[in-house]
Amino acid sequence: MTDTNGPTSDTNINFFFDQSELDENRTESLVSTALSGMDDGELYLESTQSESFTFDDGRLKGASFDSSQGFGLRGVSGESTGYAHSTELSEAAIKRAAETIRAVKTGSSGKMSLAPARTNKQLYTDQNPLGGIAFDKKVALLEEIDAYTRAQDPRIKQVTASILGSWQAVEIIRADGHRVRDIRPLVRLNVGVVMGEGDRQESGHDGAGGRQSFDFLFDEAHWKAQVHEAVRQASVNLESVDAPAGEMTVILGPGWPGVLLHEAVGHGLEGDFNRKKTSAFAGLLGERVAAPGITVVDDGTMNDRRGSLSVDDEGTPTERTVLIEDGILKGYMQDRLNARLMGLKPTGNGRRQSFAHAPMPRMTNTFALAGDKDPAEILASVKDGLYAVNFGGGQVDITSGKFVFSCTEAYRVKGGKIMEPVKGATLIGNGPDVLKRVSMIGNDLKLDNGVGSCGKGGQTVPAGVGQPTLKIDGLTVGGTAG
Repeated sequence: MTDTNGPTSDTNINFFFDQSELDENRTESLVSTALSGMDDGELYLESTQSESFTFDDGRLKGASFDSSQGFGLRGVSGESTGYAHSTELSEAAIKRAAETIRAVKTGSSGKMSLAPARTNKQLYTDQNPLGGIAFDKKVALLEEIDAYTRAQDPRIKQVTASILGSWQAVEIIRADGHRVRDIRPLVRLNVGVVMGEGDRQESGHDGAGGRQSFDFLFDEAHWKAQVHEAVRQASVNLESVDAPAGEMTVILGPGWPGVLLHEAVGHGLEGDFNRKKTSAFAGLLGERVAAPGITVVDDGTMNDRRGSLSVDDEGTPTERTVLIEDGILKGYMQDRLNARLMGLKPTGNGRRQSFAHAPMPRMTNTFALAGDKDPAEILASVKDGLYAVNFGGGQVDITSGKFVFSCTEAYRVKGGKIMEPVKGATLIGNGPDVLKRVSMIGNDLKLDNGVGSCGKGGQTVPAGVGQPTLKIDGLTVGGTAG
């Protein structure tokens, strides 16, 4: 019996069965047989189209289009997972995959876990962003962005602009006939500049996007704001001096600096690391892990956001999960496997990069909620410290929580005032320890502009971050000043 739920529309009904040799009823029967005696599992069908355009040095440097389709068949028994995938959407390929996953059947309870809850929510458009605007118009937009950017400052030496878009259709079929469908658009615009003065050159970059159509990126107000931000960053970096080093008070700006929270804390709150007790937060439910006032949530239900999903890649509706509330650890982000083994409920965080990957607990949009302090009050309270506005790359050890993050835009703070910009600053610390050192929380919660991607276990998925202005007492800063 077919029980289809999840966001549906005329664009995705029977999408896979209309465009392949697969028969709906036969496929359901194959899945039921393949997963018989298993604890959990599903057939995950996926079709993806993607394109990108890159404009560099005043001309189109690259244009690409790619399409792929395939399936992943997963069987779960106890803690073991059998997974097989193929780009061939056929009955024969599914049968071969079923033979592969039987290896994990031994040791299962033989009782299939209950299907995910039903939902009809749809958090984003189901229109294909790739087909709505012609090729020449996309190239013309990049030409306009290039010309507009170069006109902003005579010191600009190089401009790079790119457009990326994808459209993904997925369908999930369980052994009991429970089916979920979703259509997932994703677009992004990047603008980068190199600015030079004398022998010195510095760069600036900005981007924006989300689960929307390309119309969002063609909005002149949006792309001009990105241009101005990229130019501003490059200009600031040209004025920067060597960063100081040592332990000092650090203010983290709102928005993108939440990537530090994502990496240093967020991954440690994913279910698999805590079930295996390899996270610094393992076994601490109900205990204080952060300063009073710190509340962290993972919310996959936000309309049009890059990290949002109507349903996760196991068919579970996403939700707003409170991870830390007023400094107390309240929960973890869960997929179906880890939730079952921990005796908890899935939270809609089972995600995979593609049909070629098994799902695992992953973040969606993870951010700290606002407090009650005016950012100006927070700044005025710092006698000597660092104000970190933007971050680049970083490294985190999940087990210990230790991290190192590089700042791409930061300033000295003296006497409660923002002073000169600095270059080469790195923040060094321990995630759980840093949360306890937060002494002031701004009322200016901001989310990132829709550019984040999260890596884990060799898989990359879109994600969102955010936070208000935060004051951290006593964080180690690595600098370049002699």
